[in-house]
Amino acid sequence: MKIQKLIECVPNFSEGRRKSVINKITNAAKKIKGVKVLDSEWNADHNRSLMTLVGEPEKVYKAVWEMIKVAVKQIDMRTHKGEHPRIGAVDVVPFVPVSGVTINECVKLAERLGKQVAKELKIPVFLYEAAATSPDRINLAEVRKGEFEGMVKEMRKPDFGPAKMHPTAGAMVIGARKYLVAYNVNLDTGDVQVAKDISNVIREKNGGLPGIKALGFAVDGKAQISMNLVDFEKTNMDEVYRAIEAEAVKRGVGIYNSEIYGMVPLESLVRMTKTSLKAVNFKSEQVLETRIYE
Repeated sequence: MKIQKLIECVPNFSEGRRKSVINKITNAAKKIKGVKVLDSEWNADHNRSLMTLVGEPEKVYKAVWEMIKVAVKQIDMRTHKGEHPRIGAVDVVPFVPVSGVTINECVKLAERLGKQVAKELKIPVFLYEAAATSPDRINLAEVRKGEFEGMVKEMRKPDFGPAKMHPTAGAMVIGARKYLVAYNVNLDTGDVQVAKDISNVIREKNGGLPGIKALGFAVDGKAQISMNLVDFEKTNMDEVYRAIEAEAVKRGVGIYNSEIYGMVPLESLVRMTKTSLKAVNFKSEQVLETRIYE
């Protein structure tokens, strides 16, 4: 049986407050036949939104390009304020292989998009993760160091485009990676320092949990630990939840709630069932909807 070539793309935009702008960006992708917009998420405190697209590589590429053009016209980084780190109107664009596509093919798409953005929009582009051109650009946090304001003052040499920030659109990070789970845990306190302290403990960079990137923010009056799980097979949502809970108890606070931001792979949920419920030999084929779909 021929496997259909499918990729996922999860572009992140520095807009989480103006719904009309978010709709314009999303609608640009919806106009491309053969591309499915699976999810759209935004947060006013972060002032950030993300969309999850799936389809054949060339169609997804076209959809993302149309979204970028709209976002660049609508978002002015000179007036942008939000909790989440960012360097541009279109902050990060990752391509993710789903089926029949290799990570190297996604790298090629990232390089091609970077060249087009630089040439036609005059925006500096940095490549990251699997597409990174040097070890210090693999980690997104390293690429975004200084954020928009810092990079306006002191610009690093990009992979494509001018060595100065676009006046309104800033810069862009484009790359290729595996599935990523965006997961947030909100504490029952408004003291953001507690979230920052716990983030410091659990993130891999500081010797914490493998595959965990974490930051502490104030969101909706709560202290939030905002995370990217870059490899859920190493550390999954339930495992990091328990680690955060233990650290929170040490500090005399509890967990208010948690949230999955965007889409999550089925295998992540299957893994949680096996680890948290100790359901030995449980597999995705036992999920009713999976069998019905097949």
